[in-house]
Amino acid sequence: MIPRSISTFTINLRTIHLFFIESTGHYCYHSIAPLNSCKKPDPLDLRNHKDWLSPTEAIKIFETLKDPNSTLNVLDQLSKRKDYKPTETLYTTVINNLSKVKNFDGVEQVMKRIKFEKSCRLSDEFFYNVMRVYGLGAGRINRVIETLLGMPGYGCWPTAKTFNFVLNLLVNTRNFDVIHEVYVSAGRLGVEIDVCCLNIMIKGLCKNGDVDAARQVFDEMPKQGCQPNVRTFSALLHGLCENNRVEEAFSLLTKMESEGVEPDTILMNILISGLRKNGRVEESIELFKTMLLKGCEPVTSTYQEVLYALLDSRKYTEAMKLIRKMSSKKMVPGFNSYKSIISGLCEENRADDIDLVLKQMIEDGFVPKLAMWKQMLQCIISENTSVDKLTLKINKICY
Repeated sequence: MIPRSISTFTINLRTIHLFFIESTGHYCYHSIAPLNSCKKPDPLDLRNHKDWLSPTEAIKIFETLKDPNSTLNVLDQLSKRKDYKPTETLYTTVINNLSKVKNFDGVEQVMKRIKFEKSCRLSDEFFYNVMRVYGLGAGRINRVIETLLGMPGYGCWPTAKTFNFVLNLLVNTRNFDVIHEVYVSAGRLGVEIDVCCLNIMIKGLCKNGDVDAARQVFDEMPKQGCQPNVRTFSALLHGLCENNRVEEAFSLLTKMESEGVEPDTILMNILISGLRKNGRVEESIELFKTMLLKGCEPVTSTYQEVLYALLDSRKYTEAMKLIRKMSSKKMVPGFNSYKSIISGLCEENRADDIDLVLKQMIEDGFVPKLAMWKQMLQCIISENTSVDKLTLKINKICY
């Protein structure tokens, strides 16, 4: 039997030895404890963690990883532990980590692992996040569609929000050839078609140039128990205006107002732009005035469209007034608008007005290009003014 004094001495020395290891991270004495390595412990090696990790502690490991590239390695180590109990939150954290470093192949590996493990129930929100990663982060549209259509295989069915997200993504990325395939899958996915879904379909058909098909979807909406809203009318009006069917657009506007749907700023912008682009400049200006009377508050793009209309019709005095009004509302016209108005004023030899516009242009952060300076100087010189008067006008413009 070992004497008590020797045993106590050994235990105490071992305690001191272990304290030294924990405080310095180095091993320097090997005769008492069977130590296997002289390296610092790897913080990513889960064997250094305590015997039992709760789900919250496991998630914390991934949330605090300094290098998200190590996510798959840590997940592989975690999955070999007896206490491995993955949850939806854990999977989401892993996928978001991989998304941060654009490891989208790794995301696909995790999705395969999830399907194989079948260890927890997943919600629609989880798949919505995955599809955002695939679609908006990776641009892997096929994976988005596969994930949506494959949700029942995970024991989960999409909500209208998730279904409509996919439809809208397909429209915005102009994947028109697969939109109908996804749309008709609503029934077997348990998704009830709503107004938002039909609005997206109308927008997609209009973007694809099939306005007549969009009109058919619009006409069928009441039969599906859906009432068109201002977004519905905006999508269809935009399609009609883009295809030079302005008269139909205004007929639709009349129908909209008769059904008690109030136009908003977006819809009025569409009509003003549509009229201007179809050469109906005066009507676009009148519509803007009507918009103000209806209490529909214009935004920068509205003023910009009207400014273009005024410039198209060479109404430079009105254009100058509109620019001043925009400035009072902290709105800035585009550079091309200033370029057009200065060019027009020069053509009409309105040198006195040029300096007013030029000063406003500079206040809005724009600097005239060399060709504009030449045009302005030629306008001043063409007035046959004296040298003193010419110098005065140049100083007035520049300062």
